[in-house]
Amino acid sequence: MGAIQQNATSFNPGGLPMHMAATYEREIAASITRAWENVLDWEHLPHLHSSSFSSLELEEAGAWGWRAVTRGVPAREGDETRIELVVDRPKNRYVSRTLEGGLPGMEIWTRFTELAPRQTRVQVEFHIPHVSETDAAKLGRIMTDLYTVLWDEDERMMVERQQALDARAAAGDLDHIDLGPIATLPERLPQTVEFSGRTVNLVAVDGEIRAYHAECPHMLAPLAEVPPDADGCVTCPWHGYRFDIRTGCSADGRDLRMKPAFRVVEDAIGHARLVWAGPAED
Repeated sequence: MGAIQQNATSFNPGGLPMHMAATYEREIAASITRAWENVLDWEHLPHLHSSSFSSLELEEAGAWGWRAVTRGVPAREGDETRIELVVDRPKNRYVSRTLEGGLPGMEIWTRFTELAPRQTRVQVEFHIPHVSETDAAKLGRIMTDLYTVLWDEDERMMVERQQALDARAAAGDLDHIDLGPIATLPERLPQTVEFSGRTVNLVAVDGEIRAYHAECPHMLAPLAEVPPDADGCVTCPWHGYRFDIRTGCSADGRDLRMKPAFRVVEDAIGHARLVWAGPAED
């Protein structure tokens, strides 16, 4: 189906009495490829941006963009906003429009300019209808403050994802890591180590030492600082995906699995070795 708006990539197709509320500009330390990934990644809003969005219910998504109902923080009854984001890739821009809810008809136009392989300029315009110039200016200040926070969080995610991709590309081919005397390993947990370009967490769960790839298989979100919960599961800070570290399997019904798998074994001199538990697949 795609976008439900007529002339979705045109400015103000409904002919509303618009006011330019504010502009916002910054440079991010991420490629334009990472930036476009972020635009189409609707799932991260209530997780990475949990201080701004409490929930998101997707209606439709595709190469054209996405449409969803969101709720703010704190979530209130009847406080839903229906938005549709539509991309215009030939012009390196996209627009987010409020279809229903607060400030209906508001258009937020964002344009990307590639400055270097890993540097992108972001330019945003906030257009708000049916308000006075004074109110538009007040709302503009609120929106620029909000977008500063959102883009800070987005840039951090994009940089960490690029670092994970770089680490995979530069990974060596170790077959094990010596973790020292196995008798003292439990008292040194939790512990994080690097193994052939992969970050591995070692923790004690149910009296056993567990080793798992501290990276979400969805978009490579870092899990090194996410402690397992009481059920032995970790939850992705970017998108909320949940995994059982004992099996690597999805704990929320999604068709994903943490990989590759690791295990800790004792060698001939009483040291703990971190080894592959299976093929090192990507």
